[in-house]
Amino acid sequence: MGELEERLVECARLAERRVNARLFGNRPPTREECGEEVEQDGCSKPITRAMQLGIQKHVLALQCAREVLEQLWPASFSIEQRYRFYQHAPFLETVSPEEEARLIAQGCTRELWRTLKPDLVLHVDHNLLKAVLTLDFKFPCPDSNEPRWTPYGENSAYAGKKQGDLYKEALGGEAMIISPRRGVTP
Repeated sequence: MGELEERLVECARLAERRVNARLFGNRPPTREECGEEVEQDGCSKPITRAMQLGIQKHVLALQCAREVLEQLWPASFSIEQRYRFYQHAPFLETVSPEEEARLIAQGCTRELWRTLKPDLVLHVDHNLLKAVLTLDFKFPCPDSNEPRWTPYGENSAYAGKKQGDLYKEALGGEAMIISPRRGVTP
Protein backbone atom coordinates (compact mmCIF):
# COMPACT_ATOMS: atom_id res chain seq x y z
CA MET A 1 0.00 0.00 0.00
CA GLY A 2 1.35 3.41 -0.94
CA GLU A 3 1.55 6.56 1.14
CA LEU A 4 -1.73 7.93 -0.26
CA GLU A 5 -3.69 4.83 0.72
CA GLU A 6 -2.01 4.65 4.13
CA ARG A 7 -2.88 8.26 4.89
CA LEU A 8 -6.51 7.81 3.78
CA VAL A 9 -6.83 4.73 6.00
CA GLU A 10 -5.46 6.83 8.87
CA CYS A 11 -8.21 9.38 8.11
CA ALA A 12 -10.78 6.60 8.59
CA ARG A 13 -9.14 5.44 11.82
CA LEU A 14 -8.92 8.99 13.15
CA ALA A 15 -12.63 9.61 12.44
CA GLU A 16 -13.54 6.30 14.09
CA ARG A 17 -11.47 7.06 17.21
CA ARG A 18 -12.70 10.64 17.62
CA VAL A 19 -16.40 9.86 17.28
CA ASN A 20 -16.19 6.74 19.47
CA ALA A 21 -14.18 8.65 22.12
CA ARG A 22 -16.72 11.46 22.23
CA LEU A 23 -19.79 9.21 22.38
CA PHE A 24 -18.63 5.95 23.97
CA GLY A 25 -15.56 6.79 26.05
CA ASN A 26 -12.93 5.28 23.73
CA ARG A 27 -14.77 2.01 23.14
CA PRO A 28 -16.62 0.92 20.02
CA PRO A 29 -20.42 0.78 20.14
CA THR A 30 -22.03 -2.59 20.78
CA ARG A 31 -24.26 -4.37 18.27
CA GLU A 32 -27.28 -3.32 20.34
CA GLU A 33 -26.20 0.32 20.40
CA CYS A 34 -25.62 0.28 16.63
CA GLY A 35 -29.12 -1.02 16.00
CA GLU A 36 -30.94 1.50 18.22
CA GLU A 37 -33.37 3.76 16.39
CA VAL A 38 -32.33 7.29 17.36
CA GLU A 39 -34.66 9.37 15.17
CA GLN A 40 -36.66 9.39 11.94
CA ASP A 41 -35.97 11.16 8.69
CA GLY A 42 -38.43 13.49 6.93
CA CYS A 43 -40.17 10.50 5.35
CA SER A 44 -40.68 8.76 8.73
CA LYS A 45 -37.97 6.18 7.98
CA PRO A 46 -35.96 5.13 11.03
CA ILE A 47 -32.40 6.37 11.46
CA THR A 48 -30.27 3.99 13.49
CA ARG A 49 -27.31 4.90 15.63
CA ALA A 50 -25.11 3.09 13.08
CA MET A 51 -26.36 5.43 10.34
CA GLN A 52 -25.90 8.48 12.54
CA LEU A 53 -22.36 7.42 13.52
CA GLY A 54 -21.50 6.77 9.87
CA ILE A 55 -22.54 10.30 8.93
CA GLN A 56 -20.48 11.84 11.75
CA LYS A 57 -17.42 9.73 10.90
CA HIS A 58 -17.74 10.55 7.19
CA VAL A 59 -17.60 14.28 7.91
CA LEU A 60 -14.29 13.92 9.78
CA ALA A 61 -12.80 11.41 7.34
CA LEU A 62 -13.62 13.57 4.32
CA GLN A 63 -12.07 16.68 5.93
CA CYS A 64 -8.90 14.70 6.54
CA ALA A 65 -9.00 13.16 3.04
CA ARG A 66 -9.15 16.62 1.43
CA GLU A 67 -5.92 17.59 3.21
CA VAL A 68 -4.22 14.32 2.20
CA LEU A 69 -5.28 14.57 -1.45
CA GLU A 70 -4.22 18.21 -1.71
CA GLN A 71 -0.74 17.13 -0.57
CA LEU A 72 -0.35 13.83 -2.39
CA TRP A 73 -2.61 13.66 -5.47
CA PRO A 74 -1.18 15.68 -8.39
CA ALA A 75 -4.27 15.49 -10.61
CA SER A 76 -7.80 16.64 -9.83
CA PHE A 77 -10.11 14.91 -7.37
CA SER A 78 -13.72 15.23 -6.27
CA ILE A 79 -15.24 14.84 -2.82
CA GLU A 80 -18.90 13.78 -2.71
CA GLN A 81 -19.49 14.76 -6.33
CA ARG A 82 -22.95 13.61 -7.41
CA TYR A 83 -23.30 12.05 -10.85
CA ARG A 84 -26.40 11.31 -12.89
CA PHE A 85 -25.79 7.96 -14.60
CA TYR A 86 -28.03 6.52 -17.29
CA GLN A 87 -26.75 2.98 -17.28
CA HIS A 88 -28.40 1.80 -20.49
CA ALA A 89 -27.41 4.81 -22.63
CA PRO A 90 -24.60 4.82 -21.21
CA PHE A 91 -24.44 8.48 -20.26
CA LEU A 92 -22.85 10.21 -17.27
CA GLU A 93 -23.06 13.84 -16.19
CA THR A 94 -22.19 15.78 -13.06
CA VAL A 95 -24.87 17.27 -10.83
CA SER A 96 -23.72 20.54 -9.33
CA PRO A 97 -23.88 20.98 -5.55
CA GLU A 98 -26.25 23.90 -6.17
CA GLU A 99 -28.63 21.76 -8.23
CA GLU A 100 -28.49 18.97 -5.66
CA ALA A 101 -29.25 21.42 -2.81
CA ARG A 102 -32.07 23.03 -4.81
CA LEU A 103 -33.72 19.68 -5.56
CA ILE A 104 -33.46 18.56 -1.94
CA ALA A 105 -34.80 21.90 -0.65
CA GLN A 106 -37.75 21.67 -3.06
CA GLY A 107 -38.41 18.08 -2.01
CA CYS A 108 -37.70 16.93 -5.58
CA THR A 109 -35.46 14.07 -4.53
CA ARG A 110 -37.04 11.95 -7.27
CA GLU A 111 -34.77 13.94 -9.62
CA LEU A 112 -31.81 12.40 -7.77
CA TRP A 113 -33.09 8.87 -8.41
CA ARG A 114 -30.52 7.99 -11.10
CA THR A 115 -27.56 9.42 -9.26
CA LEU A 116 -24.39 8.16 -7.64
CA LYS A 117 -22.40 10.00 -4.97
CA PRO A 118 -19.02 8.41 -4.21
CA ASP A 119 -16.98 9.80 -1.34
CA LEU A 120 -13.74 10.33 -3.28
CA VAL A 121 -12.97 10.26 -7.00
CA LEU A 122 -9.38 10.57 -8.18
CA HIS A 123 -9.65 11.75 -11.77
CA VAL A 124 -7.80 11.17 -14.99
CA ASP A 125 -6.29 14.59 -15.71
CA HIS A 126 -9.06 17.16 -15.10
CA ASN A 127 -11.92 15.14 -16.54
CA LEU A 128 -14.62 14.89 -13.84
CA LEU A 129 -16.28 12.06 -15.79
CA LYS A 130 -13.30 9.67 -15.66
CA ALA A 131 -11.72 8.07 -12.60
CA VAL A 132 -8.43 6.40 -11.92
CA LEU A 133 -9.80 5.34 -8.55
CA THR A 134 -13.10 5.78 -6.71
CA LEU A 135 -13.06 5.38 -2.93
CA ASP A 136 -15.83 5.12 -0.35
CA PHE A 137 -15.35 5.26 3.41
CA LYS A 138 -17.24 2.55 5.27
CA PHE A 139 -17.65 2.52 9.04
CA PRO A 140 -19.22 -0.84 9.97
CA CYS A 141 -21.25 -0.84 13.16
CA PRO A 142 -20.43 -2.80 15.18
CA ASP A 143 -16.80 -2.76 14.09
CA SER A 144 -16.77 -6.57 13.89
CA ASN A 145 -18.99 -6.34 10.77
CA GLU A 146 -17.18 -6.48 7.46
CA PRO A 147 -17.15 -3.32 5.34
CA ARG A 148 -19.16 -3.88 2.16
CA TRP A 149 -20.55 -2.12 -0.86
CA THR A 150 -24.15 -1.10 -0.43
CA PRO A 151 -26.49 -3.12 -2.66
CA TYR A 152 -29.18 -1.11 -4.44
CA GLY A 153 -32.72 -2.21 -3.58
CA GLU A 154 -35.68 -3.05 -5.79
CA ASN A 155 -36.93 0.55 -5.88
CA SER A 156 -33.60 1.88 -7.14
CA ALA A 157 -32.70 2.73 -10.73
CA TYR A 158 -29.80 0.33 -10.16
CA ALA A 159 -31.69 -2.59 -8.55
CA GLY A 160 -29.55 -5.66 -8.04
CA LYS A 161 -26.24 -3.80 -8.44
CA LYS A 162 -23.68 -2.79 -5.82
CA GLN A 163 -22.14 0.65 -5.37
CA GLY A 164 -18.60 -0.35 -6.31
CA ASP A 165 -19.69 -2.06 -9.53
CA LEU A 166 -21.66 1.00 -10.59
CA TYR A 167 -18.78 3.34 -9.77
CA LYS A 168 -16.51 1.29 -12.06
CA GLU A 169 -19.13 1.14 -14.80
CA ALA A 170 -19.92 4.85 -14.67
CA LEU A 171 -16.47 6.36 -14.06
CA GLY A 172 -14.03 3.66 -15.13
CA GLY A 173 -10.98 2.88 -13.03
CA GLU A 174 -11.01 0.86 -9.85
CA ALA A 175 -13.40 1.20 -6.90
CA MET A 176 -12.20 0.50 -3.37
CA ILE A 177 -13.50 0.68 0.20
CA ILE A 178 -11.57 2.42 2.98
CA SER A 179 -12.41 1.21 6.49
CA PRO A 180 -10.73 1.68 9.86
CA ARG A 181 -10.19 -2.01 10.58
CA ARG A 182 -9.61 -3.52 7.14
CA GLY A 183 -7.84 -0.61 5.39
CA VAL A 184 -8.26 -0.45 1.60
CA THR A 185 -10.21 -3.36 0.10
CA PRO A 186 -12.03 -4.04 -3.20
